[in-house]
Formats: sequence, C-alpha cells, structure tokens
Amino acid sequence: MESLRNGDPSEIGGYRLLGRLGEGGMGEVFLARTASGRPLALKTVHRDLSLEPDFAERFTREIRTNDRVRSAWTVSVVDFSPPGTVPQWLATEYIAAPSLGDWVRRHGPLPAPAVRCLARELSAALVAVRAAGVVHRDIKPANVLLGPERPFLIDFGIARAARDPRHTRTGAVIGTPGYLAPEQATGSVAGAPADVFSLAAVLVYAATGRGPFLAHGEELELPALLYRIVHDEPLLDGVPQPLLPLVRECLAKDPDRRPTAGEVLARLGAAEEREGQETDWSGVVPPELPADVARREVELRGLLSVPQPPVQAPAGSGTPPVPGQRSPVAPTPTAPVPPPMQAGTPLPTPLPSSAPAARRPLLLGTAAGAAVLAAVVTLAIRLPWGDDGDGAAPPGASSTPTPTPSARSSSAASLPDSWVGTWSGVGPGTPDADGITRARTGEFAVTVTLHAGVVGDLVGRQASDLKEVSSGRNLGCTEALELQQVGPNRVVFKAVTGHPTDRAATFDCPQGNLYVLTMQEPDRLILESEGAQSAGAPAALTRGH
Repeated sequence: MESLRNGDPSEIGGYRLLGRLGEGGMGEVFLARTASGRPLALKTVHRDLSLEPDFAERFTREIRTNDRVRSAWTVSVVDFSPPGTVPQWLATEYIAAPSLGDWVRRHGPLPAPAVRCLARELSAALVAVRAAGVVHRDIKPANVLLGPERPFLIDFGIARAARDPRHTRTGAVIGTPGYLAPEQATGSVAGAPADVFSLAAVLVYAATGRGPFLAHGEELELPALLYRIVHDEPLLDGVPQPLLPLVRECLAKDPDRRPTAGEVLARLGAAEEREGQETDWSGVVPPELPADVARREVELRGLLSVPQPPVQAPAGSGTPPVPGQRSPVAPTPTAPVPPPMQAGTPLPTPLPSSAPAARRPLLLGTAAGAAVLAAVVTLAIRLPWGDDGDGAAPPGASSTPTPTPSARSSSAASLPDSWVGTWSGVGPGTPDADGITRARTGEFAVTVTLHAGVVGDLVGRQASDLKEVSSGRNLGCTEALELQQVGPNRVVFKAVTGHPTDRAATFDCPQGNLYVLTMQEPDRLILESEGAQSAGAPAALTRGH
C-alpha cells in the first residue's frame, strides 16, 4: 500500500482515507476506515466517467444488481456515493489478502492441488454470480484475492457499470487484455460464457504464471494480443493434466461450446470424488500464504489503531462534506459501517464483528422465527395517509407512484435535512420466546443511515444485528431504503433489497418491507407499529454523534 499523495483527499463520504491500494478499472482505490474502525476498500470513479450524462443512473443500477450477489466467495458493497457527488465512489469490504496476480509475480505459479481447488472455488463463485443474473466481465488475476480460507472474486458488476457496451461506442473492448473472451475482444456484448472463458484463462495464469495467449516473458501490443485471442489456440503447457480437457473446453472460441459455470463445478466435483482427493482450500494453499495474510492483518490493525482526527463538518451541519459534491445536494453523513464481515445509496452486507452493535448500520428486517428459526415476520400495513400510497397525501408528501430515476422531477418531495444522519437503538430482542415458533434472541441492535434524496431515491440503509441464544447465529438482515412518502414529521421507507447481515448465512430476507418512522422530537425517531417492525426491535432510534 502507498501513502496518500499530495492533493489526495483525507476523507471521502465521511470515511477517513489511510493510503492508496492502487488503480482500478474505474478509478483510484484507497484503504479507508469507518468511524467505528472497520477497514474498507474505497474506489473513486474517474471524473470523466462521473460527468457522463447517464453514468450516475447506470452506476446506481449496477451497484443494486451487484448487491444481489451474496456468497462466501464475494466481497460486499458497503456504501456508495449519493446522487450528484463528483467524483462518485464505492466502498466495499476490505480483504487483507494478496491478489492472485501479486502472489504469482512474487512467488511463482500455484502448486497443482491449489490450482484445482482454485478452479472449484471460483466456479462456485461464478455459479452464485449467475444465480443473481450478473455477468462479471472482468475476471482476471487482479480480481481474485487469495484468502487463507477461500479465494474471493471481486469487482463484479462494477467494471460493467464503468464500461457498459450498451452505453459506449460500438466496437469498444470491455475487459482486461489477456483474459478476454473472443466476443469481448471483438467488441460484442458478452454474456455468461465470457466469464467461463476468463475463468479458464485465470487458471492458466495460476498454473503457469502467464496468460493462455502469451509465451513466458512475451509482451504483445494490444492489437496482436486481441488477434491471438480471436484466432489462435491457447498455450496450455503447464496446466495440470486433470484440468486440461476442461480448461480447453472453457477456452472454446464459440461461446455456445463452452460449459456453463454450473457444469464446470459439477465436473470438478465429480472428478475429485472419483479420485478421492477433495480437499479444502486451506489445506492446499502455499505454506507462505497464511503468514503473508497474517502480516497484512497486523499492518492493518496498526493503521486502524492510529488515532484519527475528527472529520470537520461545516458550521451548522452535522455531517462532513464530500469532496467535489455539487450544491445543493446535502453532504453525505459520517456513516459508521458494519465492521468486518456487502447507497449515499448504500447496499451493505456486513461481516460479524466485535465492535459495539449500536455503532453498526445493521436493521429491522430480521430472520428470527418459526420451525427453522429463520423465517422473517413481515406485517402487511396500511400507510398512515392514503390507501397504500394511492390515496390523498398530506401537504409536502408525494401522491404519485414512485418515479423511476428518469421520471423524477425537482417537484418530488424530499427527505427533510433534519432526518439526514445516522440513527441507532437497541431493543430487548425475544429472550423469552419458545425457540420453536419464534427464535430466542438477545438484544436487537439497529442502525439507520439516511442521506438527502427525493421520493423514489435510495436514501439510506437499515440493518439489524441480533443473535440467536442457542446457536449464536446472527439472524439480522440488512436492507437498502427507498424513500416512499414524506409527510409532516413522518416518513415511509421501502426496503428494496434485503439480505442476511451475516454473509455466510443461508436464510432469505424479505424485500418490500415498509417502515414508518416519526420524528416526535429532535434527534429521536419513533418506529411506528404499523411498519414492518420485528418483535423485540427498538421502539426508538437516536441520532449518533
């Protein structure tokens, strides 16, 4: 990691910057920390992209798509910039681990058992990505992190947001040279088969230290490399023999001839079962890897332990400014993010943490119920004005259906400035439940983070953190909030995404929950009973300071 350079901001979006992690496909990448001490990878978008007329809407759409991908092999989107911010930015979970590219450059190719296990792990990641309807489009060694327990696939969906061929000139090449599928190299729209091709190219690199279309030590100009990808056969010397036929099929020029990610995973599993060689990732990684990760974690703890100066807010404002933010968009608040585990428009999926629960943006949708102790109780409600939003609204409220981003106008009702900020509370949970029809849980910690926006905008997040007494499982859910209605001292939010706070959890969280909050006094919000409040949740939330 590099130190910050002269001219670099000291904070973005309320997150303190600690150093530079490098350049990404969409802009610069910084190591950042939240107010509660959680590390983040914060990526800024190149200013020229931010200024494109349709980029903000496209960026938001892709991040929301990205939030649907939740698996053990992917990192989480924690927060991203509110509308109007320049440059736009994205904060994700930070993994203190080397990329495959960094590791191979320093230590050489992975041993054959590790390559085979990497193939299985990454194909499982792709299955999860595809199940969410997402195409990565930029699978490469730099986007594979070698964690000690499993590899991680990062930056899916983000590259597409920055370089979507539907919004760029015809014939644009999307992806990273050397790991592109032929259809990408020729500028065609790439689907799921392109990810399978790139996965195989990454496996060749992991096994040999080079891409499938370059000899050792060879460098080519981009046109020559793209020509090879489209017309030449791959160089597969050094690929482990058990993987060779499958890798060759995945590198077929015709997308229709490549196996799907699910088929790749099934074939790898069947081969390991026949050979009796199924092993965990942690058992086949190079012995130096755990030590490397431990060193990185020690360095990270050192950085996070350094006292940080408070972020200065403008006079009369309770929130810090976002560098480059346009007036009159309100500055985004300092938003403590759920510590360790995936906005402005946030879509987090946090990890478990030892940090105080009251400082974590985790919220009201929960999975705590019935026979499997993971069923969400959602209440059907009637909104406090009108008939589910279709009747007459009070002065200042929106009486029209929720607009799409392109249909919004300056006349849409906006979230009052007094609501912007971070709110938290702790409820009793359900410690006396029977553990059968309702889960027995401890304290129910809730945080809501809100920023400026109009009806129809994603204006914040809410998340819950509560542990089942018997198992210790976190049954909380994390949700992104869309502003639905604004009335006198009362606001309705809709949860447009919902996923477990614990990213390793397998239960489903509901989508479409409605939450009705009332500000009865400054710095205090009341969660109305007609909202989708879960049993044991806090009745009130107070503003964080």
